[in-house]
This record gives sequence, C-alpha cells and structure tokens, in this order.
Amino acid sequence: MSEIQNIQWFPGHMTKTKRKIQSSLKLVDAVAEILDARIPISSKNPDIANIIQNKPRVVLLNKCDMADKAATQKWINYYKEQNIPAIPVDCKSGKGLNNFVPTLNKVLNTKITALKSKGMVNPTLRVMIVGIPNVGKSSFINRVAKQSKAKVEDRPGVTRGNQWYTISKNFELLDTPGVLWPKFDDQTTAEHLAFTGAIKDQIMDTELLSMRLLELLSQIKPPKFLERFKLTDEILESVSDSYELLKLIGKKRGMLISGGEIDTERAAAMILDEFRAAKLGQITLELPETGE
Repeated sequence: MSEIQNIQWFPGHMTKTKRKIQSSLKLVDAVAEILDARIPISSKNPDIANIIQNKPRVVLLNKCDMADKAATQKWINYYKEQNIPAIPVDCKSGKGLNNFVPTLNKVLNTKITALKSKGMVNPTLRVMIVGIPNVGKSSFINRVAKQSKAKVEDRPGVTRGNQWYTISKNFELLDTPGVLWPKFDDQTTAEHLAFTGAIKDQIMDTELLSMRLLELLSQIKPPKFLERFKLTDEILESVSDSYELLKLIGKKRGMLISGGEIDTERAAAMILDEFRAAKLGQITLELPETGE
C-alpha cells in the first residue's frame, strides 16, 4: 500500500491553520467537531484537543446512517465519559441536526445563565466548526445556516475575513480558518480514509485498496455484504486471499473481459462504490476500545 503511505500530511499548512484556529478561539464560546461515524479515529485531527484546549466541545458523528448503530452508541458513550456530548447526524439529509442547537444550549448553559443575570436577554454565542477535508463540514454549514443565507456582518470584535453564519436567534457559527488535515501517521488511518472516499481514488491503487477492504469485511462479516455477493463462511474459508475473493466477486457479477478473464479493476471500483453507498451494510471500522 505504498501509494497510501506516500500521502503527505502538509505540516506547513497545519502549522498555519493551528495558529489561525488558536487566534480565533478567543472569539468563540464552543467548538463543534465533525467526525465520520464509520471512522471516528481516522477522520479526526489528532492535535485538535490540544488546539482547542478547555473550550466546551460538541462532537457530530456524521454519516450515521452508514455506520453501525451499536458502534455509534459506543462512541456516544465514550465521549459522554469525557463530558463531551456526541450527536449522530447526517449532514446531507439533515438527520439529527435539530439536536445541535439544544445541545449547545446545554453545554453553554452556565455561560448563558451568567450573561442573562447581567441583563442580556438573548445573548449571542459563537461556535467554531472544525473537521478534516471531506468529512461533511460544508454540508453541515449549508444545512444549519439555511435559515440565514447571509453571513454575519463584520462588526467590532469579530476578525475580518472569517466566515460567520447565523444559525439560530442566539448562535453564530465560525467556519474553521484554514484547512485542518488528518495525520497519515500509519497505514490504517490512510486506508480507512481512502475506503470512505475521503482520499481521492485517482491517487490510489484501487485494486489493492478494495483487497484490504475485503480482508476487513471478511472478518466483520456484515450480513448485507454476505447476502449481496452470495458469500458463505465456507466460501470465505475456501478462498486463499483477498485477491481471489476480489476475482470471485467479479465473476459473480459477470465482470469478464476478452478471453474470459475477470476485470478486477472494475470489480474493485464496484466494491468501493457499494461500500461508500452503504449497500454492503451499516459498517463501522473503528471502535473506542482501539484507542482514540
């Protein structure tokens, strides 16, 4: 998987982004972090906790409809133990997003009470949204800011050039200044991001990638995956490796080229597409027990 391992982390860009986030933190009351519910470890910037430090935080587990519900609940419990509320959402359809503002109200209740005691009737609170590329940040912003297409006007105390959006009568949202990259420290992180399409296929060896995915799916054995490709335990045990399994699936789908050979490239693309469309089941590849 050398193609994946060669993906760069852009440390120069990250240093700049970190500085921008840190300087903007003083403008906000809380931080909302978007993760992919299927891969909450790999879709996270590992430095984010250090960057935001003691700011109240809300986690949005995006693409929850594609993730295993029991696994998502484990992640919700995991974050609850750290006093961080986690909300399962789907930013494209809007599912679960109606819980966002009520959760912010709970998280910032002490601050809201303090401001009201000073005579502020509807104090405006500000939240920074963070997330790595392709995790659903744009869909989230488009969804929650739909009531007010207009960005918040520049005003004293708000840094010029930052993207502010009104999301309710008492909340304003700040898009992350700069791009927050994930860290491709190990092969697993890069692979998991590639499985979900967060890394473009054009720079990948899709056959190798689908073979790695098939290895994982053969271990997890999601019922829909077995059913869709008519696989049984006996069949899985009979194939010698994931390349053989790739060929078998290609053959079952009639993906043949001249001479009766199996078009493994086409089969690989189909497997990745079906995984990303949740046609192989609601699958979570990372659980809290594996570390965070």
